[in-house]
Amino acid sequence: MAQTLAPVSALLIAIALLVTGHGLQSTLLPLAGSQAGFSDLAVGLVSSSYFFGLVLGCLGAPYVIMRAGHIRAFAALVSLMSAAAIFHPLMVDPLAWSLIRIVSGFCLAGFYMIVESWLNEQASNENRGTIMSIYIVLVYAAMTAGQISLTATDISTFVPFAIASVAVSLAVIPVSLTTANQPAPITVVRFRPVKLYRNSPTALVAVLLIGVTQGALWMLAPLYAIQIGLTTNNAAYFAAAVVGAGAISQWPIGRLSDRLDRRLILLGLAVSAVFVSIVFMTVPIGGVGVALVLALLAGVATQPAYAIAASHAFDHADRDDYVETSSGMNLAFGIGSSVGPLTASLLMQSVGPWGLFLQVAIIQGIMALYIFTRLFQRAALPVEDKTDFDYAASAQVGTVLSPEPLDLEDPYVIPPEEFPAYDYERDAETGQDDGAVMEEHFSLGPENVEDDAAAEPGPDERDAVMPSR
Repeated sequence: MAQTLAPVSALLIAIALLVTGHGLQSTLLPLAGSQAGFSDLAVGLVSSSYFFGLVLGCLGAPYVIMRAGHIRAFAALVSLMSAAAIFHPLMVDPLAWSLIRIVSGFCLAGFYMIVESWLNEQASNENRGTIMSIYIVLVYAAMTAGQISLTATDISTFVPFAIASVAVSLAVIPVSLTTANQPAPITVVRFRPVKLYRNSPTALVAVLLIGVTQGALWMLAPLYAIQIGLTTNNAAYFAAAVVGAGAISQWPIGRLSDRLDRRLILLGLAVSAVFVSIVFMTVPIGGVGVALVLALLAGVATQPAYAIAASHAFDHADRDDYVETSSGMNLAFGIGSSVGPLTASLLMQSVGPWGLFLQVAIIQGIMALYIFTRLFQRAALPVEDKTDFDYAASAQVGTVLSPEPLDLEDPYVIPPEEFPAYDYERDAETGQDDGAVMEEHFSLGPENVEDDAAAEPGPDERDAVMPSR
């Protein structure tokens, strides 16, 4: 194991540092915003802005990487994210925080795509699954640790914002000093929602609705906890319980879905989420113990759903379409997550804190009804035709992780030697003019790839740039 992880140790350290700071921020901002007098709707707007930035990052960050190169793009994005974190206490205003969170989301998307493509480069066919699964576990662990670290600070001071900024800043160091081979390829992929829907209607619709639910729970769980009377520390534990329970339960539930119709697993999770939400809305929460138990149940019922839906999409996708399928699922999840906190905050402002779980009950109920109808419209795949559950490829953290290694012969995989940044470096060594080369390659996109699949898109499809996940 040590030999397997040694080449990627710098990347894993960077991941742990940055995601810890991100987890601290994600729990801190709803609480600090509420303490500063933000309305529930304003808190929801700030929370939704992060996911909106994440979607923009999935579309735009590859061009930053292609222009600047991996290490320089990494340093720029992480530094910008660190600066964004420290701006929050300097400009305590909902609109300013929303703009800052858009920047943070964009930067985090770029961070994920650089790290994930780099990990793919370092991994071999024999250890790729192990490395990427360890990466996903580390992301969840660091996120939970960041949430819990809030208990050691006073949210009314500058300190937690500074800690988050420092943690993010330190992530630059191990990558900047690494001696590991770089760079790794990224991908330019066409996002075709109609094709994804025809391939697996259940997966695409479910991922959109799951994004609505999970985006709201991730961002507004601390606000809910404060509004029902829990302390700031207990609110942090409450939010961490939702994420932690979901991460732990994802693997056993995923393996179970290998043996059964994944739609039945999704249906069971949706019904369970509705039931847990009704309990939240109807049972008086007398203390932190009851709240934490219900948070654990909510995490188990809601958090593994994306992995099951993504695996269901892979079951029905051709092997050549894995990268496009993965990127499409992530973009759909991001779109849903952008809507979730905003709509949930509207309900919380209208009916009280339990409006968060009213939204969960409604969205998960809709998903359950839709999946139930799909059971009668398409036969379940035989077990032997399924793609085995992949903890890494089906996780919703990050950008695009395909269950297959990248194929440099694939017309949508762009090797670094074709990036403008690396052309510039080579031309600087030879003294040749590089402007034409940079212009030619920076315009590289799906329309420049010589392949039938890169034909002019129809009205039901549009180009989207996504990295290798």
